[in-house]
Amino acid sequence: MSATIIDGKAFAAKLRGKVAEHVARLKADFGIAPGLAVVLVGTDPASEVYVRNKGIASRETGMNSFEHKLPADVTTAALYALIDRLNADPTVHGILVQFPVPAHLSETEIVARIDPAKDVDGLHILNAGLLASGGKAMVSCTPLGCLMLLRDQLGSLSGMNAVVVGRSNLVGKPMAQLLLRESCTVTIAHSRTRELASVCRGADILVAAVGRPQMITGDFIRPGATVIDVGINRVTHEGKTRLVGDVDFASAVQVAGAITPVPGGVGPMTIACLLANTVTAACRANDLPEPEGLTA
Repeated sequence: MSATIIDGKAFAAKLRGKVAEHVARLKADFGIAPGLAVVLVGTDPASEVYVRNKGIASRETGMNSFEHKLPADVTTAALYALIDRLNADPTVHGILVQFPVPAHLSETEIVARIDPAKDVDGLHILNAGLLASGGKAMVSCTPLGCLMLLRDQLGSLSGMNAVVVGRSNLVGKPMAQLLLRESCTVTIAHSRTRELASVCRGADILVAAVGRPQMITGDFIRPGATVIDVGINRVTHEGKTRLVGDVDFASAVQVAGAITPVPGGVGPMTIACLLANTVTAACRANDLPEPEGLTA
Protein backbone atom coordinates (compact mmCIF):
# COMPACT_ATOMS: atom_id res chain seq x y z
CA MET A 1 0.00 0.00 0.00
CA SER A 2 1.20 3.48 -0.82
CA ALA A 3 -0.64 6.61 0.27
CA THR A 4 -2.18 9.26 -1.94
CA ILE A 5 0.08 12.32 -1.86
CA ILE A 6 -1.85 15.47 -0.91
CA ASP A 7 -0.46 18.20 -3.15
CA GLY A 8 -0.57 21.36 -1.05
CA LYS A 9 1.30 23.33 -3.68
CA ALA A 10 -1.38 22.70 -6.30
CA PHE A 11 -4.23 23.39 -3.87
CA ALA A 12 -2.57 26.62 -2.71
CA ALA A 13 -2.28 27.78 -6.33
CA LYS A 14 -6.02 27.23 -6.80
CA LEU A 15 -6.75 29.07 -3.55
CA ARG A 16 -4.64 32.04 -4.63
CA GLY A 17 -6.64 32.05 -7.86
CA LYS A 18 -9.88 32.26 -5.87
CA VAL A 19 -8.40 35.07 -3.79
CA ALA A 20 -7.50 36.99 -6.96
CA GLU A 21 -11.08 36.58 -8.25
CA HIS A 22 -12.53 37.95 -5.01
CA VAL A 23 -10.05 40.84 -4.99
CA ALA A 24 -10.99 41.76 -8.56
CA ARG A 25 -14.69 41.64 -7.65
CA LEU A 26 -14.20 43.83 -4.57
CA LYS A 27 -12.35 46.39 -6.67
CA ALA A 28 -14.86 46.37 -9.54
CA ASP A 29 -18.07 46.32 -7.50
CA PHE A 30 -17.16 48.29 -4.38
CA GLY A 31 -13.89 50.13 -5.08
CA ILE A 32 -12.21 48.19 -2.25
CA ALA A 33 -8.63 46.96 -2.57
CA PRO A 34 -7.73 44.58 0.27
CA GLY A 35 -4.47 45.62 1.92
CA LEU A 36 -1.98 43.54 3.87
CA ALA A 37 0.68 45.20 6.04
CA VAL A 38 3.69 43.13 7.11
CA VAL A 39 6.12 44.41 9.73
CA LEU A 40 9.67 43.06 9.88
CA VAL A 41 11.91 43.88 12.84
CA GLY A 42 15.62 43.26 12.31
CA THR A 43 17.44 41.41 9.54
CA ASP A 44 16.83 37.71 10.15
CA PRO A 45 17.50 36.12 6.72
CA ALA A 46 14.65 33.60 6.90
CA SER A 47 12.19 36.28 8.00
CA GLU A 48 13.31 38.54 5.16
CA VAL A 49 12.55 35.76 2.67
CA TYR A 50 9.12 35.14 4.21
CA VAL A 51 8.24 38.83 4.11
CA ARG A 52 9.41 39.19 0.52
CA ASN A 53 7.36 36.15 -0.54
CA LYS A 54 4.27 37.47 1.22
CA GLY A 55 4.61 40.79 -0.58
CA ILE A 56 4.99 39.10 -3.95
CA ALA A 57 1.99 36.84 -3.33
CA SER A 58 -0.15 39.80 -2.22
CA ARG A 59 0.65 41.84 -5.30
CA GLU A 60 0.09 38.87 -7.62
CA THR A 61 -3.51 38.60 -6.40
CA GLY A 62 -4.12 42.32 -6.88
CA MET A 63 -3.93 43.31 -3.23
CA ASN A 64 -2.14 46.29 -1.80
CA SER A 65 1.04 45.25 -0.01
CA PHE A 66 2.52 47.45 2.71
CA GLU A 67 5.94 46.43 4.01
CA HIS A 68 7.49 48.09 7.05
CA LYS A 69 11.08 47.28 8.01
CA LEU A 70 12.28 48.37 11.43
CA PRO A 71 15.77 48.11 12.95
CA ALA A 72 16.52 45.33 15.42
CA ASP A 73 16.91 47.86 18.25
CA VAL A 74 13.54 49.52 17.65
CA THR A 75 11.85 50.52 20.89
CA THR A 76 8.60 48.96 22.01
CA ALA A 77 6.99 52.42 21.88
CA ALA A 78 8.03 52.96 18.25
CA LEU A 79 6.76 49.53 17.18
CA TYR A 80 3.45 50.08 18.96
CA ALA A 81 3.10 53.49 17.35
CA LEU A 82 3.40 51.85 13.92
CA ILE A 83 0.87 49.16 14.82
CA ASP A 84 -1.52 51.83 16.08
CA ARG A 85 -1.23 53.71 12.77
CA LEU A 86 -1.93 50.51 10.83
CA ASN A 87 -4.90 49.72 13.08
CA ALA A 88 -6.37 53.14 12.23
CA ASP A 89 -5.61 52.99 8.49
CA PRO A 90 -8.77 52.03 6.54
CA THR A 91 -6.70 50.86 3.55
CA VAL A 92 -5.03 48.20 5.71
CA HIS A 93 -7.25 45.18 6.36
CA GLY A 94 -4.64 42.74 7.62
CA ILE A 95 -1.62 43.25 9.88
CA LEU A 96 1.15 40.71 10.45
CA VAL A 97 4.28 41.22 12.53
CA GLN A 98 6.84 38.67 11.36
CA PHE A 99 8.08 36.48 14.19
CA PRO A 100 10.53 35.91 15.75
CA VAL A 101 11.33 39.42 16.97
CA PRO A 102 14.37 40.53 18.98
CA ALA A 103 14.41 39.41 22.62
CA HIS A 104 13.61 42.84 24.06
CA LEU A 105 10.17 42.74 22.42
CA SER A 106 7.24 40.65 23.64
CA GLU A 107 5.47 38.62 20.95
CA THR A 108 2.43 38.20 23.22
CA GLU A 109 2.11 41.95 23.76
CA ILE A 110 2.65 42.67 20.06
CA VAL A 111 -0.22 40.36 19.10
CA ALA A 112 -2.41 41.96 21.76
CA ARG A 113 -1.72 45.41 20.25
CA ILE A 114 -3.09 44.45 16.82
CA ASP A 115 -6.76 45.12 16.14
CA PRO A 116 -8.38 41.65 16.36
CA ALA A 117 -10.34 42.39 13.17
CA LYS A 118 -7.01 42.88 11.34
CA ASP A 119 -5.23 39.97 13.05
CA VAL A 120 -4.91 37.82 9.93
CA ASP A 121 -2.53 35.48 11.77
CA GLY A 122 -5.42 34.58 14.09
CA LEU A 123 -3.27 34.83 17.22
CA HIS A 124 -5.07 37.53 19.22
CA ILE A 125 -6.64 36.20 22.41
CA LEU A 126 -10.04 37.48 21.27
CA ASN A 127 -9.81 35.46 18.05
CA ALA A 128 -8.67 32.38 19.99
CA GLY A 129 -11.66 32.79 22.31
CA LEU A 130 -14.10 33.28 19.44
CA LEU A 131 -12.80 30.17 17.71
CA ALA A 132 -13.12 28.12 20.91
CA SER A 133 -16.66 29.36 21.55
CA GLY A 134 -17.89 28.92 17.98
CA GLY A 135 -17.88 32.62 17.10
CA LYS A 136 -16.71 34.43 13.96
CA ALA A 137 -12.94 34.52 14.34
CA MET A 138 -9.88 35.17 12.26
CA VAL A 139 -8.32 31.70 12.09
CA SER A 140 -4.60 31.00 12.22
CA CYS A 141 -3.36 30.41 8.68
CA THR A 142 -1.63 27.04 9.01
CA PRO A 143 -4.54 25.23 10.73
CA LEU A 144 -6.94 26.82 8.26
CA GLY A 145 -4.83 25.45 5.41
CA CYS A 146 -4.78 21.99 7.01
CA LEU A 147 -8.57 22.03 7.32
CA MET A 148 -8.97 22.98 3.66
CA LEU A 149 -6.71 20.10 2.59
CA LEU A 150 -8.65 17.67 4.78
CA ARG A 151 -12.01 18.79 3.40
CA ASP A 152 -10.71 18.48 -0.14
CA GLN A 153 -9.35 14.98 0.48
CA LEU A 154 -12.11 13.54 2.67
CA GLY A 155 -15.25 15.62 2.14
CA SER A 156 -17.25 15.57 5.39
CA LEU A 157 -15.12 15.04 8.49
CA SER A 158 -18.11 14.46 10.76
CA GLY A 159 -17.70 11.60 13.22
CA MET A 160 -14.05 10.94 12.45
CA ASN A 161 -11.45 10.38 15.16
CA ALA A 162 -8.78 13.08 14.94
CA VAL A 163 -5.51 13.22 16.86
CA VAL A 164 -3.49 16.44 16.90
CA VAL A 165 0.08 15.95 18.10
CA GLY A 166 1.14 19.36 19.36
CA ARG A 167 -0.43 21.96 21.64
CA SER A 168 0.93 25.28 20.41
CA ASN A 169 -1.21 28.39 20.20
CA LEU A 170 -0.19 28.76 16.55
CA VAL A 171 -1.17 25.31 15.27
CA GLY A 172 -2.12 22.61 17.76
CA LYS A 173 -4.86 24.31 19.75
CA PRO A 174 -6.63 26.08 16.84
CA MET A 175 -6.37 22.90 14.74
CA ALA A 176 -8.19 20.98 17.46
CA GLN A 177 -10.89 23.65 17.66
CA LEU A 178 -11.42 23.59 13.90
CA LEU A 179 -11.75 19.81 13.92
CA LEU A 180 -14.26 20.00 16.76
CA ARG A 181 -16.30 22.43 14.66
CA GLU A 182 -16.28 19.79 11.92
CA SER A 183 -17.83 17.33 14.42
CA CYS A 184 -14.71 15.22 14.79
CA THR A 185 -13.85 13.45 18.03
CA VAL A 186 -10.59 15.17 18.90
CA THR A 187 -7.62 14.16 21.04
CA ILE A 188 -4.77 16.59 21.67
CA ALA A 189 -1.50 14.74 22.25
CA HIS A 190 2.06 15.96 22.64
CA SER A 191 5.61 14.86 23.30
CA ARG A 192 4.80 13.84 26.89
CA THR A 193 1.68 11.85 26.08
CA ARG A 194 1.93 8.33 27.45
CA GLU A 195 1.68 5.57 24.85
CA LEU A 196 1.75 8.19 22.10
CA ALA A 197 1.99 5.64 19.31
CA SER A 198 -1.12 3.88 20.58
CA VAL A 199 -3.03 7.17 20.81
CA CYS A 200 -2.05 8.07 17.25
CA ARG A 201 -3.11 4.67 15.93
CA GLY A 202 -6.67 5.49 16.98
CA ALA A 203 -6.85 8.36 14.48
CA ASP A 204 -8.69 8.53 11.19
CA ILE A 205 -7.03 11.95 10.87
CA LEU A 206 -3.55 12.49 12.31
CA VAL A 207 -2.12 16.02 12.40
CA ALA A 208 1.57 16.20 13.38
CA ALA A 209 2.63 19.61 14.69
CA VAL A 210 5.07 18.80 17.46
CA GLY A 211 8.26 20.30 16.03
CA ARG A 212 10.43 17.18 16.20
CA PRO A 213 11.90 15.81 12.98
CA GLN A 214 10.45 12.47 11.85
CA MET A 215 9.03 11.71 15.30
CA ILE A 216 5.86 10.08 13.90
CA THR A 217 6.80 6.82 12.21
CA GLY A 218 4.72 4.39 10.23
CA ASP A 219 3.88 2.29 13.29
CA PHE A 220 2.07 5.30 14.78
CA ILE A 221 -0.44 5.31 11.93
CA ARG A 222 -3.66 3.38 11.46
CA PRO A 223 -3.73 1.79 7.99
CA GLY A 224 -5.65 4.10 5.65
CA ALA A 225 -5.55 7.15 7.93
CA THR A 226 -5.07 10.66 6.54
CA VAL A 227 -1.85 12.27 7.80
CA ILE A 228 -1.22 16.02 7.79
CA ASP A 229 2.42 16.86 8.50
CA VAL A 230 2.83 20.46 9.67
CA GLY A 231 6.49 20.14 10.66
CA ILE A 232 9.29 21.89 8.81
CA ASN A 233 12.65 20.80 10.19
CA ARG A 234 16.13 21.15 8.74
CA VAL A 235 18.31 18.11 9.31
CA THR A 236 21.91 17.56 8.25
CA HIS A 237 23.32 14.19 7.31
CA GLU A 238 26.77 13.60 5.86
CA GLY A 239 27.13 17.32 5.23
CA LYS A 240 23.84 17.66 3.35
CA THR A 241 20.91 19.62 4.74
CA ARG A 242 17.33 18.82 3.80
CA LEU A 243 13.80 19.62 4.97
CA VAL A 244 11.81 16.94 6.74
CA GLY A 245 8.52 16.95 8.57
CA ASP A 246 7.46 15.71 11.98
CA VAL A 247 6.46 12.49 10.19
CA ASP A 248 8.92 9.92 8.88
CA PHE A 249 7.57 10.04 5.34
CA ALA A 250 9.27 6.89 4.04
CA SER A 251 7.58 4.63 6.58
CA ALA A 252 4.32 6.58 6.88
CA VAL A 253 3.59 6.61 3.15
CA GLN A 254 3.43 2.80 3.21
CA VAL A 255 0.64 2.80 5.81
CA ALA A 256 -1.43 5.99 5.44
CA GLY A 257 -4.31 6.39 3.03
CA ALA A 258 -3.26 9.96 2.23
CA ILE A 259 -0.38 12.13 3.41
CA THR A 260 1.09 15.59 2.93
CA PRO A 261 4.76 15.69 1.91
CA VAL A 262 7.43 18.05 3.25
CA PRO A 263 8.09 20.24 1.42
CA GLY A 264 5.09 20.80 -0.84
CA GLY A 265 2.29 19.93 1.57
CA VAL A 266 1.08 22.27 4.29
CA GLY A 267 3.78 24.90 3.76
CA PRO A 268 2.39 26.50 0.57
CA MET A 269 -1.04 26.75 2.20
CA THR A 270 0.10 29.17 4.90
CA ILE A 271 0.70 32.19 2.66
CA ALA A 272 -2.37 31.35 0.54
CA CYS A 273 -4.52 31.33 3.69
CA LEU A 274 -2.95 34.60 4.85
CA LEU A 275 -4.19 36.17 1.61
CA ALA A 276 -7.59 34.55 2.09
CA ASN A 277 -7.83 35.93 5.62
CA THR A 278 -7.00 39.41 4.36
CA VAL A 279 -9.86 39.27 1.85
CA THR A 280 -12.18 38.00 4.58
CA ALA A 281 -11.10 40.85 6.86
CA ALA A 282 -11.75 43.39 4.08
CA CYS A 283 -15.26 42.02 3.56
CA ARG A 284 -16.04 42.09 7.27
CA ALA A 285 -14.70 45.64 7.62
CA ASN A 286 -17.11 46.79 4.93
CA ASP A 287 -20.13 44.71 6.06
CA LEU A 288 -20.03 42.59 2.92
CA PRO A 289 -20.82 38.86 2.68
CA GLU A 290 -17.83 36.69 3.45
CA PRO A 291 -16.23 35.16 0.35
CA GLU A 292 -17.05 31.53 -0.33
CA GLY A 293 -14.23 29.02 -0.17
CA LEU A 294 -11.83 31.22 1.79
CA THR A 295 -12.93 30.72 5.40
CA ALA A 296 -13.31 27.93 7.93
